[in-house]
Amino acid sequence: MAPKKLSCLRSLLLPLSLTLLLPQADTRSFVVDRGHDRFLLDGAPFRYVSGSLHYFRVPRVFWADRLLKMRWSGLNAIQFYVPWNYHEPQPGVYNFNGSRDLIAFLNEAALANLLVILRPGPYICAEWEMGGLPSWLLRKPEIHLRTSDPDFLAAVDSWFKVLLPKIYPWLYHNGGNIISIQVENEYGSYRACDFSYMRHLAGLFRALLGEKILLFTTDGPEGLKCGSLRGLYTTVDFGPADNMTKIFTLLRKYEPHGPLVNSEYYTGWLDYWGQNHSTRSVSAVTKGLENMLKLGASVNMYMFHGGTNFGYWNGADKKGRFLPITTSYDYDAPISEAGDPTPKLFALRDVISKFQEVPLGPLPPPSPKMMLGPVTLHLVGHLLAFLDLLCPRGPIHSILPMTFEAVKQDHGFMLYRTYMTHTIFEPTPFWVPNNGVHDRAYVMVDGVFQGVVERNMRDKLFLTGKLGSKLDILVENMGRLSFGSNSSDFKGLLKPPILGQTILTQWMMFPLKIDNLVKWWFPLQLPKWPYPQAPSGPTFYSKTFPILGSVGDTFLYLPGWTKGQVWINGFNLGRYWTKQGPQQTLYVPRFLLFPRGALNKITLLELEDVPLQPQVQFLDKPILNSTSTLHRTHINSLSADTLSASEPMELSGH
Repeated sequence: MAPKKLSCLRSLLLPLSLTLLLPQADTRSFVVDRGHDRFLLDGAPFRYVSGSLHYFRVPRVFWADRLLKMRWSGLNAIQFYVPWNYHEPQPGVYNFNGSRDLIAFLNEAALANLLVILRPGPYICAEWEMGGLPSWLLRKPEIHLRTSDPDFLAAVDSWFKVLLPKIYPWLYHNGGNIISIQVENEYGSYRACDFSYMRHLAGLFRALLGEKILLFTTDGPEGLKCGSLRGLYTTVDFGPADNMTKIFTLLRKYEPHGPLVNSEYYTGWLDYWGQNHSTRSVSAVTKGLENMLKLGASVNMYMFHGGTNFGYWNGADKKGRFLPITTSYDYDAPISEAGDPTPKLFALRDVISKFQEVPLGPLPPPSPKMMLGPVTLHLVGHLLAFLDLLCPRGPIHSILPMTFEAVKQDHGFMLYRTYMTHTIFEPTPFWVPNNGVHDRAYVMVDGVFQGVVERNMRDKLFLTGKLGSKLDILVENMGRLSFGSNSSDFKGLLKPPILGQTILTQWMMFPLKIDNLVKWWFPLQLPKWPYPQAPSGPTFYSKTFPILGSVGDTFLYLPGWTKGQVWINGFNLGRYWTKQGPQQTLYVPRFLLFPRGALNKITLLELEDVPLQPQVQFLDKPILNSTSTLHRTHINSLSADTLSASEPMELSGH
């Protein structure tokens, strides 16, 4: 439940939102005044100060809370993406329910008196799985994403003919709160530079949304050449460390007249597993914002509230090597991952107040936090013991291994199984050629864990085994590329593994439905499994526990655990990778937990090694930067290129 103060603030803002929606449609307009380099809202000069948040990274019960905190900060608009893969999980199957209810989110924004800058893609990046494109597109292996490839355009057209009519009533001139819509996303950073594709999208948007809505593009300064298009308003993105004067001067070559717009002014940055937690100083962020507002520019701050990559939704980058993104999307944003105001928020509010009125009244308070534990987890069983339940339809047989996409496994894990064709007495190298593991493989011989083979790593395993020994390879999809090369990022074993000089064939593929097992089948009677009580390799642990005090937001801490996936009461919190860092805790929203008198259940799939004491704790503060990552180098990487997250990275990625 929202705090009483939050409810009061919401009731005060409600008349404002009704004022926003009441005027007749024909009196409402949002246009570019090129003669005076400004926007006009209903004929009056207007400048937006906006912030990004992603409804798909925030539980629905918290939408109103986050939006009201943004409005209180002085923002008059929000900006957000629409991830295609979140709403069309299978071709022609659409989901706009629950936390996917886009219209409900637009309504919450209206209640908070916030205008909307919408970014529907089809590609969004956003550090989201495959940049928002559905992985089922890759079932046609030769498809050329983000181009005028007929197969891609047919899928895009079908999707937008569902999505855009839904948002049409919410366009500002129709009485809604959407003032502008982005076409594609940072297309100038993509290798294709296919203007026919961009013209097709612009025509599609116009056909479905009409001529009145302002359509725009966003690119980093290096992408303006291929990302801008005549008829679409050109905007740019850059952060506080960049040369504002130089970039806005470059923007004027593409958009000589009209308001200056920074569509992504970076308040922080994303995190990769194995690197430092990214931060941006309050002084740098506020100084840059003030300088832009002095110029009369419109600004969107990316991110204003980051949220969380629950489940398997994180994306990945390819900058010299494969860089999967952490579960936390805190982003060092003004509103923290748990929805709490930070010093950065108050400093930005002070800057905004110099240029426009900000709402009066107290800021809604931070959410209550909770500590609990330690909680000792019990061994449930080795993953292989549950194979019949994890893959009830049985395996798919093939001479050569097949990718996730080929067997219609979108996320998570797949088990590959074959049998040794001869006895191997001496340790013999096992590897997958041509970097053919996407992304991380856990290797077992007759159920005994042997080690890991990883994308972009040179290390080989050395195996022994008897004729007929069972070779199991559990492959984890760590997130498809959301930015970087942006090529089709197939998952699984892309090439047949090699043992010694032998190419391994005759494979069985088991697409695993782990979330279904955790939600519907646990707890089960402990299976008879001839391994020690603390086996290594992919193993399930679980525990039920009560909460004796009041329930609050909390942060799951997994000291000594290696890598895996966590569920709370059947909800997939996301990945942990304690030994890699920097993230050490997982955000647990309070609504996932049962109050006093009910038992809560935590389930872990640990993929490698369990600590001597298989315990977890619930903390009242997050740990997002482990010291173990501060000076780490990746000596096994195929590329020597390592990026320090404490330094400004190349623009783009959103």
